[in-house]
Amino acid sequence: MVTIKDIAKLAGVSHTTVSRALNDSPLIKPATKDKIKKIAAELHYVPNFNAKSLVNQKSYTIGVFFSSISHGTSSSFLVDVIKGVNSVLDENYSIAVNGIDTLVHFDKIISKRFDGIIVLSQSDTDNAFIYYIQQTGIPLVVLNRRLDDPSIPNVSANDQQGVEQAIDEAISLGHKNLAYINGKSSFRSSAERKQGFVNSLSKHRLPVQPEFMVNGDYSMESGFEKMKQLLDLPTPPSLVFCANDDMAIGALKACFSKERKVPNDISIIGFDDIAFAQYSTPALTTIHKPIDKISEIGMQMLIALMNNGTLEKTQILVDTFLVKRESLSFPTKQS
Repeated sequence: MVTIKDIAKLAGVSHTTVSRALNDSPLIKPATKDKIKKIAAELHYVPNFNAKSLVNQKSYTIGVFFSSISHGTSSSFLVDVIKGVNSVLDENYSIAVNGIDTLVHFDKIISKRFDGIIVLSQSDTDNAFIYYIQQTGIPLVVLNRRLDDPSIPNVSANDQQGVEQAIDEAISLGHKNLAYINGKSSFRSSAERKQGFVNSLSKHRLPVQPEFMVNGDYSMESGFEKMKQLLDLPTPPSLVFCANDDMAIGALKACFSKERKVPNDISIIGFDDIAFAQYSTPALTTIHKPIDKISEIGMQMLIALMNNGTLEKTQILVDTFLVKRESLSFPTKQS
């Protein structure tokens, strides 16, 4: 394997000069730097990042922490996060993915292990971890959940606005009996999406019917079971909003099992716009949450923090919007 010393011999310089040149040090003249880089390329030199990390005091690792990987985090959400992060992250860096709920001791999260940390937060219970990281001085950006503390860099989606606009659209089509399948009650996203639903009903002077407000847990299984519960009511709803697409897909299956046609007998709206939504039968009308864009913006902010230590703007809110497909239609029976 080619080493820095091999390059130094061919270039007629010290190995320290080679190291500085390959790290773009301003102490090395441009002509010398170009010569060294050319020799390194010809020899197919591959940097030893273990040694480089010792010199630069970097780990070349970014920690990506979810509230939980096994509970309430869909596979599509995980993929979109990684895609967004990788779109702007230097190829020399690696990503370490963890669930906060599995951490036994926070004190193992230290700067020697991580150059920066992104937290995909769903719940207020993550605050202890978030504030611990802030105290360590490791550059930190929190995504997905809107924070009230302006001292913590934060990128989130306007879930409430997206749901309110979607329910406005459903009501404009003539739906009056609207039901809601909530996500995990401890997740901030559940509260924000529920508020958007209630805001729209209130705006249009429609009642919030307790029997139409049921609690799932963001899983397909809960969407399936809660939709069956709603369909068994003496007067079922004409439309069901599910707080995420996984539950909406479970709800579609429940309608099929009960021989209810979507959207002829009942309409369904989801949230997230996962890749599978457009391929379900019928194709799912849903609210698009650009988690890949949120993750990309968050990673750009983290890079700026790692390089400069400051940000011009610490709080960013990204819009969500309705994607109309086949599962939403006019109600066949006016109520």
